[in-house]
Amino acid sequence: FFFKQKTAYEIPKRDWSSDVCSSDLALHRGRPDFLDGDDSPDTTHRLPVAPTASAHERKPGGGMTAKVSLRNVTKSFGTNTVLRDLSLDVATGEVVSFIGASGSGKTTLLRCVNLLEQIDDGAVLLDGDEVSAIGRDPNPVRRRIGMVFQSFNLFPHMSVLRNVTLALTEVLGVERDDAATRATELLTRFGLSDKSDSFPDQLSGGQQQRVAIIRALAMRPEVLLLDEITSALDPELVGEVLDAVRELKGSGITMLIATHEMAFAREISDRVCFLHAGTVAEMGAPSQMFSTPRDERTKQFLRRVM
Repeated sequence: FFFKQKTAYEIPKRDWSSDVCSSDLALHRGRPDFLDGDDSPDTTHRLPVAPTASAHERKPGGGMTAKVSLRNVTKSFGTNTVLRDLSLDVATGEVVSFIGASGSGKTTLLRCVNLLEQIDDGAVLLDGDEVSAIGRDPNPVRRRIGMVFQSFNLFPHMSVLRNVTLALTEVLGVERDDAATRATELLTRFGLSDKSDSFPDQLSGGQQQRVAIIRALAMRPEVLLLDEITSALDPELVGEVLDAVRELKGSGITMLIATHEMAFAREISDRVCFLHAGTVAEMGAPSQMFSTPRDERTKQFLRRVM
């Protein structure tokens, strides 16, 4: 069959940065991965950014060093401003969940962190270094930041093993045998060791999403972005994916999670950030955010979804 024969085809010479280095990986599904309600692509050019203070001088979430910082970030698609002068610090090893209505900017925020979207104004910093500076090559940054999308974005003509090892061999230059060993260890860790030779259409949605998580982890990223990773799943499959994220909680990796799963956000997060109309309306510890939110907009949102 054509697709299975193609598993040995010659890969075009292009940059496969991280497991999801660009929205090109969504093209086999027929559309780019522009999400968050009515967000839509545009050719808006970014304004020059004034010098900013070093991010590691700030101590978010209890005094740890900032791994990811956003400084006055603005992003628009045409006339639709999705992020408005948004500032945020995420500490090394911290898990921050972003909640809010569809269209509030959660997905766009994550895509800006991974430089899949070019911001219009402000700055994105990684370890205090402004990675969003005009003219800077985004691909080395994307190798340090893994991202898992809503829609899996697995290559349908490649086996599970090759989906996981592709970026390792083509981007990092890992020997194929070593890449297979790394991938097999992760597949075993997440209960998919018997699926390495399967193709995506032979897996359940939950299994496909776990493969997407494994593919991101295989690159050994410093930061992992999880974008509504259960939204495309049937309810009975959500649990197995959330279990995979729980497994990561103790590993020390910095995670930014956009989610509609309120109970999960409360359980997994060090801090929860409520986005409203592209701004941080309120942020705090899960116990405070879900029990005694201070902002009226947060209260209204939680009353609707809980």
